[in-house]
Amino acid sequence: MFNDKKHLFFDLDHTIWDFDRNAEETLHELYYRYSFDDLFNSPTSNQFIATYTENNHRLWNLYHHGKIDKPTLRKLRFADTFSQLGVDPELFPLAFEEEYLEICPTKKNLFPNAHETLTYLKDKYTLHLISNGFKEACEKKLEHSNLAPYFETIVISEIIGINKPDIRIFQHALNNGKANKTEAVMIGDNLDADVRGAQNAGLEAIFFNPFELEKPDDVNHMIKDLKELQQLF
Repeated sequence: MFNDKKHLFFDLDHTIWDFDRNAEETLHELYYRYSFDDLFNSPTSNQFIATYTENNHRLWNLYHHGKIDKPTLRKLRFADTFSQLGVDPELFPLAFEEEYLEICPTKKNLFPNAHETLTYLKDKYTLHLISNGFKEACEKKLEHSNLAPYFETIVISEIIGINKPDIRIFQHALNNGKANKTEAVMIGDNLDADVRGAQNAGLEAIFFNPFELEKPDDVNHMIKDLKELQQLF
């Protein structure tokens, strides 16, 4: 199926690096450190984390499409969470976010079979990374999870000023990686940013779908576990 491919482009968050799990661990630790159990009158962090996660996903989708900027995303994901849980956003301690941004990218939870699969693929293909994440966070994640050595090139949207799904970021990544689009495949979890963005740029794309959502008709290839890439390639 992919016999003519030479270059594999990966998304980072939610595809290799388990963003939600790492964020959950960090938020759980900080919830008690900042006495949010008293603030929200809830002995567990579950509702706070669930509300934050929903807001974070929504705001990142707006960021992907250029509808909000980085400061707005970072402000609203906590402000909206406070409001929805009935607490004045003005009570949000800024030090909480500073610690969150410091700790979360150092977490090392990856999706199952990540290192095994990347090691296997690196022997056969040239691997690249395209991330819509923020520069400082991406660099920390790659360093602390020992992911950087797998990738020949790394494109971070904040650095070049273009986000997925804009086809220009895929063209930039292809040029940066000295790759032809007919030889390249994009692997990512986000249907709009990764899959449709890559397809619109003329690349084959694989939808990483660990939560087993229904496959849309316009998606040609789907996997549920990174290990499946070892059979496809």
